[in-house]
Amino acid sequence: MELNNIQPAAGAKHAKRRVGRGIGSGLGKTAGRGHKGQKSRSGGFHKVGFEGGQMPLQRRLPKRGFKSLATPYKAEVRLSDLQNLPVEDIDLLALKQAGVVSDLARVVRVIASGELTKKVSLKGLIATKGAKAAIEAAGGSIA
Repeated sequence: MELNNIQPAAGAKHAKRRVGRGIGSGLGKTAGRGHKGQKSRSGGFHKVGFEGGQMPLQRRLPKRGFKSLATPYKAEVRLSDLQNLPVEDIDLLALKQAGVVSDLARVVRVIASGELTKKVSLKGLIATKGAKAAIEAAGGSIA
């Protein structure tokens, strides 16, 4: 294979449609725009959602809800997840390596769900009151 022999795959390239180039092309005269009206003229178009002066749908409907942009950076971990981890010293990196939280997570909260019997020490993680009590009852600590 040489650089001067390279060609695109058959059918990969096709000629651009040339409008307004005579009757024989099938796209002459009005160039596929029909007759008269706003859409037939150059620069004649309206903004997305415009309904001819009627109040547009996105303004007729009430505003509702809120989607936090911080959601992908927050994560929750159960006590049962901590129980299944093979290490005792648990921090954000250990949770990411074990696949318990996503790689995007920055803030991790430990919640009191499930059982914890082994001793674990948490570093740089937030724990709820119930989770903190359960970890300390199992002989663990939170730093």
